[in-house]
Amino acid sequence: MKRGKKYLEALKKIDKNKAYSISEGVTLAKQTSYVKFDESIEIVIRLNIEQKHTIRGSMSLPNSIESKEKRVVVFAEGNYAEDARKAGADYVGLDDLIEKIKGGWLEFDVAIATPDVMKSLGKLGPILGKRGLMPNPKDGTVTQEITKAVSEFKKGKINYRADKTGIVHNKIGKVSMDDAKVLENIKALYDEILRKKPSDIKGEYIKSIYLCTTMGPGIKIDKLSLK
Repeated sequence: MKRGKKYLEALKKIDKNKAYSISEGVTLAKQTSYVKFDESIEIVIRLNIEQKHTIRGSMSLPNSIESKEKRVVVFAEGNYAEDARKAGADYVGLDDLIEKIKGGWLEFDVAIATPDVMKSLGKLGPILGKRGLMPNPKDGTVTQEITKAVSEFKKGKINYRADKTGIVHNKIGKVSMDDAKVLENIKALYDEILRKKPSDIKGEYIKSIYLCTTMGPGIKIDKLSLK
């Protein structure tokens, strides 16, 4: 892939043979940001897991990384639907919402559903699944606690998930954020990933950690600096 001049200049600031401490990595990520907008700082954690293992969930970071509230839709009926509206969900419905999405509407960031309507959502699997938007109890997006779920996701609660290759890739901060706040978020996610370690893992669970900005190059992190 051909890289632009600004990217290559940023790359020169990174020693590819060095694993930086997590605090050095956050500072360097900010220094390698070369665009005019407030980039996200992202973390990439490569895990030693097998396809049978599932590493996923949701959590509230110590410090919000959202510049604006997430757009939340809720699949629900009756009292649950009313609770969702009162909690501030951006769109609430079931059959009408399903048809709206089948028609191509996807202007939302999080989809929440009550357990009783999940059978109706099967037809949306190919649409929502590809985008990581399908409600799932492991993500906290299939629940009867609608008021709590809507409130938390509107405030920036995040989902995390290891893909088929064992990689967890999440936004963890902003270039404009204080280093200390970014570090708190990183440590919180790191501890959460450790907590989800399968009991039958052989060898090292976390293989590698990298930081980068949205458009910037990767920075290898010394895993020991997070302990």
